[in-house]
Amino acid sequence: MLSKTMEKALNEQINAEFYSSYMYLSMSTYFDSVGLPGAAQWMQAQTQEEWFHGMKFFRYVNERGGRVALKAIKQPPTDWKSTLHVFQEVLSHEQKVTGLINNLVNLALDERDHATNIFLQWFVSEQVEEEANVGAVLDKLKLIGKDATALFTLDATLGQRVFTPPPPKGE
Repeated sequence: MLSKTMEKALNEQINAEFYSSYMYLSMSTYFDSVGLPGAAQWMQAQTQEEWFHGMKFFRYVNERGGRVALKAIKQPPTDWKSTLHVFQEVLSHEQKVTGLINNLVNLALDERDHATNIFLQWFVSEQVEEEANVGAVLDKLKLIGKDATALFTLDATLGQRVFTPPPPKGE
């Protein structure tokens, strides 16, 4: 059984994950509007991944006898200065999410909620991967600079990304 404090914190994280999904969908729309369908696809895959994360928390709260309390999702930004700016915002956002996950781990440890601590370790590892993936795209964008041909080549590469959910436990 989850404590009320842990349940509240996990509900906040559910909202944060769904906001992330919504924000990446907004970024996808931006990329479609500026003629970068590959980057739009990359963000759509990211949207699905964040939704998956939110649902993972959702199911966990229910599994532990808690109650999910969905909240309104705030409106994400809709416009950015450049492709580089978008991915800088993504990295900043993922770093914020890493902090939120770390705070949840700290709370689980403080509450001696070992099951939640174990559950959260998947997200700790996931955030390392998230930041590394975005960092790799940012490195390429910085190398590209204002080279339109290189940007279109990178866009084609970004368009190859698809979201593949990890297999359920025990498979």
